Amino acid sequence: MATVLASKQKVKKSSLAKRNLQKLLNNKLAVFGLIVVTAMILACIAAPLLTPYDPMKISLSERDLEPSSNHLFGTDKLGRDVFARTLYGGRMSILIGLSGAIGGMLLGVIFGSLCGFFGGTLDAIFVKIAELVSVVPQLLLVLVLSTFLGAGVQNLIYVFMFTGWVATFRLVRGRFFSLREESFVEACRAFGIGNLSIAFKHILPNCLGPVAVQLTLNTAGFILQEAALSFIGLGVPSGVPTWGNIMNAAKEIIVITQSPWLWIPPGIAIALFVLGVNSLGDGMRDVLDPSQL
Repeated sequence: MATVLASKQKVKKSSLAKRNLQKLLNNKLAVFGLIVVTAMILACIAAPLLTPYDPMKISLSERDLEPSSNHLFGTDKLGRDVFARTLYGGRMSILIGLSGAIGGMLLGVIFGSLCGFFGGTLDAIFVKIAELVSVVPQLLLVLVLSTFLGAGVQNLIYVFMFTGWVATFRLVRGRFFSLREESFVEACRAFGIGNLSIAFKHILPNCLGPVAVQLTLNTAGFILQEAALSFIGLGVPSGVPTWGNIMNAAKEIIVITQSPWLWIPPGIAIALFVLGVNSLGDGMRDVLDPSQL
């Protein structure tokens, strides 16, 4: 009997996954976002195959060259190839944004699950912490924390994790409050299943749709914030190529007017990737968020 029930559940989950995938593929905006994000990630990963230039190599004899067949996006003031720097910089920018978003998501899921299931003092403490974090605008909080911790890839990821868990925490906590009263939870208790198992194996899977959508939104937001911080010199050290560091050259008016190839390519890359991630997130919301059905 148990084998038959297990097989039926597998078939049901498989059909649900196929239906959700079909709905996602029917959403033109989501498909556009998926194509853009996938293409840009693959291009950044395949950077050594797409360009022979080292993004860190200085060539004073090739300074400030306009875009050409040899240098597709031209070169900067130190003779570094801008196309290579845009590709390799995308690796670091996407890594920072995605790592910070995943870290914040994990914290939010864990805290939200425990608080939403058990409530009480634990819930009151984390709600107060979340309120304190939310009082300050996120970008301002990121700016302050980055100033205290100093520039660095690892420090910036930690800052994004600390500031990015609140939205996921509230989503998961709210879903747990409604789902913990459902009959399937009472059935689990009747079979002697432990509280942690009920919370993380039975209730949490029903919360992952909105969490996945929030992950895409946080990723896009953190990439923009990294670019803003690196642009003003408080994000990643200038020696590490990121989209924000490349655009740092645009702080000079002469660069904006006379050398647009130094800041337009990374600017377009940021805009395209964020647009793609947000489009994908909107499509995932339509498919996975029950409130949108």
